[in-house]
Amino acid sequence: MAAKTIKSPYPGTFYRRSSPEAEPYVSEGDEIEAGQVVGLVEIMKNFHEIKSDEAGRVVSVLLENEALIEAGQDVIELG
Repeated sequence: MAAKTIKSPYPGTFYRRSSPEAEPYVSEGDEIEAGQVVGLVEIMKNFHEIKSDEAGRVVSVLLENEALIEAGQDVIELG
């Protein structure tokens, strides 16, 4: 079975948490549901949520906090 990924719909800066003091939206091993927020993308000081299209277990978060990303880039690997 091929791994499934959650992709960023936007280019910008990826954030794993809502603020520097907050816990990450998701971590490896977490069970997530369809529609759950897994990160944020900042575009010109506007923040957009990245949501999962399906339920699953987070195998890997593929990007570091504050990484620059492109639209369509893999963000989370689900198992």
